Amino acid sequence: MINRVILVGRLTADPSLRYTPKGVAVCNFTLAVNRPFTNQQGEREADFINVQVWRRPAENAANFLRKGSLAGVDGRLQTRSYEGQNGKVYVTEVIADSVQFLEPKGKDSGEQNNAHRGQNTAYNDPFAGEGAPINISDDDLPF
Repeated sequence: MINRVILVGRLTADPSLRYTPKGVAVCNFTLAVNRPFTNQQGEREADFINVQVWRRPAENAANFLRKGSLAGVDGRLQTRSYEGQNGKVYVTEVIADSVQFLEPKGKDSGEQNNAHRGQNTAYNDPFAGEGAPINISDDDLPF
């Protein structure tokens, strides 16, 4: 049997870090993941998926991710239930084995920090030459 989940999306809020009574770190956050199609109005919808990560990766996620951060999650799907005020409550979430930070540290989503400092942000895009030929000598090739 295989239970594997790989997601890429943006955090909907700052992650929440807490510790168990035995001192084990656990971090929870919600990832907004775009659907690969548009609805009848031509708008792209998203799914909001709860993620839980444990131990050192939990502390890293809490320290380096913020609302709007782009993150990749690799883990497994888990369901659980508990008794709520109005009966049984079912929860489905991703238990992350790893969380990848997919944006440079300090970059706020939707905002170009470098633009505020008057710098050109094109250095981030290695393909910014818009298809112009690249001069590479034969000595630079590995074969």
